Amino acid sequence: MKRKSLFALSAVVVVAAAALVPVLWSGSDYLHNGTAVAATPADQAAMIKKGEYLARAGDCIACHTVRGGKEFAGGLPMATPFGTLFTPNITPDDQYGIGKWSQDDFYRAMHTGRSKDGSLLYPAFPFTSYTKVSRADADAIYAYLRSVPPVAVPSRPHELKFPFNNRNLLIGWRTLFFREGEYKADPTKSVEWNRGAYLIEGLGHCGMCHTSINAMGGPVNSAAFAGGLIPLQNWYAPSLTSNKEAGLGDWDIKDISDLLKTGVSQRGAVFGPMAEVVHNSLQYMSDEDIHAMSTYLKTIPQKEEAPEHLQLETSQQFGSELLKQGQKIYADNCAKCHAENGLGMPPSFPPLANNPSIQMPSAVNPIRMVLNGGYPPSTGGNPKPYGMPPFAQALSNQEVAAVVTYIRQSWGNHGTAVSPQQVSDLRSAPLD
Repeated sequence: MKRKSLFALSAVVVVAAAALVPVLWSGSDYLHNGTAVAATPADQAAMIKKGEYLARAGDCIACHTVRGGKEFAGGLPMATPFGTLFTPNITPDDQYGIGKWSQDDFYRAMHTGRSKDGSLLYPAFPFTSYTKVSRADADAIYAYLRSVPPVAVPSRPHELKFPFNNRNLLIGWRTLFFREGEYKADPTKSVEWNRGAYLIEGLGHCGMCHTSINAMGGPVNSAAFAGGLIPLQNWYAPSLTSNKEAGLGDWDIKDISDLLKTGVSQRGAVFGPMAEVVHNSLQYMSDEDIHAMSTYLKTIPQKEEAPEHLQLETSQQFGSELLKQGQKIYADNCAKCHAENGLGMPPSFPPLANNPSIQMPSAVNPIRMVLNGGYPPSTGGNPKPYGMPPFAQALSNQEVAAVVTYIRQSWGNHGTAVSPQQVSDLRSAPLD
């Protein structure tokens, strides 16, 4: 859970993942894998449709559309300890957008992490993942973005403190942490597995949240998909390599697919940043691609030991007191939906018993859910999700700590007791 200054900056820029995606479309021809090809109207329509699908897979629209604003017009503020970033206008407007970028400019940004003028892009723009995207798919995204309506709105300059506004400092970072290259299929694996790996590691850039970051803001490759706290959002992205967290090795493919496609399954539901990913991106993916991603995720090597993360705990004696207090709070406020035995009524009300996300070393997510409540995403497969009400106004810090301690230690769960101080810290923290 250690996060240093460069990472904090990178973590904020990641929300601008598609900010530097350029587009240009001639209308009469296009480049396919770098070769000029005559484009019929049918060719153009097919390319744009494919690009829209792939842009959904990359979740581009989420960061570049202010609520109630024009699509891809940018302007979304991203607060950081080093100032505020504003996502740019990426519509094909020649003056304020990126309409003058060429198709090669677009591919260079995706593949090498360099802007139109050759300047370095911040590493939180996930070019370390997007470099794996094929030229054909990059061309399709290019075509789609060129098809959206141009919006004549200037991009607001970032307000970053020195020296974080100096992109030249990224030369060293790239030397250490960036390896350029498209995804190469593993011949020992199935076509479906490779498709899932391509989507997870490339456009999906799932490792950006689920992989620990070192003091320089670079991914800890030895801990790939091992989870970590998402900076400035106060949500914990669980480890996908540990069955004690969110490891999927013992999940059925159907349950993984349901979770990705609809946000709920017989094993649990998604909330917070992952709910946004499902709502904006994953629900629109084909069943075949979801199945491929699930196939790949299920094969991520699992480790017996849980990853180590800083967790505010309390004494054994006080923890016993919290457990006893939490039992009554649970009976009064939670059992109606999640049942006295903690089994819930899935998929509407997820189980708490034997739920790895409840027992993780980090108790951030269950504390936040008790404080702030929330909903799984509204999706085509679950259009009217059941939500959880907030209890921040009804329960004190100690009462929240008590009920979270109770659900982490009951019905065979093996989580540790949590501290009221951690509840206090999260209560006062920003929601996003």
